Amino acid sequence: MTAPNEIVARRLLKQAGWCERLGSRLYSTLLRHAAEDVRAAGVCCAVLHDHHDDPPDSALALRFLGAVHRLVLQDKAPQLAACYPSAGGDSNCDDLWPRFRGLVQHHEALLRELIHRPVQTNEVGRCAALLGGFLEVARQTGFPLRLLEVGAAGGLMLRWDQYRYEAGHEGWGDSHSPVRITGVFGGEHPRFDVLAKIVERRGCDASPIDPGTEEGRLTLQSYVWPDQVERFRQLAAAIDVAGRVSARVDQGNAPDWVETGLADGVPGVATVVYHSILWQYLSNVDRARFERVMAVAGEAATHNKPLAWLRFEPAGNVAEVRLQLWPGSKDRLLARSGFHGKPVQWLGPEN
Repeated sequence: MTAPNEIVARRLLKQAGWCERLGSRLYSTLLRHAAEDVRAAGVCCAVLHDHHDDPPDSALALRFLGAVHRLVLQDKAPQLAACYPSAGGDSNCDDLWPRFRGLVQHHEALLRELIHRPVQTNEVGRCAALLGGFLEVARQTGFPLRLLEVGAAGGLMLRWDQYRYEAGHEGWGDSHSPVRITGVFGGEHPRFDVLAKIVERRGCDASPIDPGTEEGRLTLQSYVWPDQVERFRQLAAAIDVAGRVSARVDQGNAPDWVETGLADGVPGVATVVYHSILWQYLSNVDRARFERVMAVAGEAATHNKPLAWLRFEPAGNVAEVRLQLWPGSKDRLLARSGFHGKPVQWLGPEN
């Protein structure tokens, strides 16, 4: 039987590998040191040792790092802040690990409390990967869109149409938007000659966040990797957009909320149920029920009340963007993307 500390250490190392591949040397370095510390029953072990039986997909490593980052952003860790670009520091500082270890030791009790918080991200960059799906629904149906996002957190991705997307000399969206997503598409990109009108923006989340509050902003920022400054910039700009464009995010269980939202179709409107990096956080029971709810609603969809299911979910080392449009459409692979939304390999609706 594997020892509890070894289970935790392996989870930290697995996430360290992902952080390295996704461009965060800071987090990769910290997690490798933390794994060694857990194996040696050090200060990180004091925070993490009770979590060896947490569900494997509950993102223990990112919950831990997010809890520490929260303290940095609250000015409770000035020494570590000097190594965090998100707080104006330099990630190449020589004594990163001793500073991190010192903070964990000093704030052990608080971190043991904070680590229970779920990872809450609003990865605005993923909107570029989803954009082609939204535009494809608008193009095929000719209807305005009703947005139902599951796992919406603070609802920033419910405002995707308020952002600017650019590929070479072409673009889609408001050219004056503070959120500009550029350089993410390869040789191909979705058709940008499609208009999309949004008539409703609603989402649900197990723990909704109000991005208009200091607490909400802090929570969303704490789960952005501190050496990925562009993601911070996009998040701040998207929060500003959210202050001007309203969207409702309910607290609720995913399949229950979707079933209620799809109980009555809206004539002349295409309803789009969508989610990104959600599936792993649902129980097997909720996943099965979610699929049944969508299948039943899909059977009831008509050409005057179409329904789309748009997903951005892991498929091995990348995320896949898949779309199913009822009535009558098969499930299609539209794009592949990095987990933070770039690069985007657009494959098109013919797949």
